[in-house]
Amino acid sequence: MNTQKFLNMAFEGVDALGYRLDQMGITAKLNRHNIAAFLMAEQKHLEGEWDSIQVRMNLRRSQLEQITQQIETRTGALIAPVKTQVNRFRPSH
Repeated sequence: MNTQKFLNMAFEGVDALGYRLDQMGITAKLNRHNIAAFLMAEQKHLEGEWDSIQVRMNLRRSQLEQITQQIETRTGALIAPVKTQVNRFRPSH
């Protein structure tokens, strides 16, 4: 089924339901415009949440890279003297 046809059928159903509820005096707030506004607001909310997750992931990635770099630097500083000692005792050919 075509997406546009499905969307139109859903909107017609919402309009009919909203009309019936309005006739009964229950609500006048259920219509396609209010639903569209709600969906757009939720879409923006979800986009904001996704951006927030991306920022947190990038922050963690940056922190991990910094820690890795510190470990590599410190390991190099610790191993260099040991390497020097080992190389001193190694026979040269």
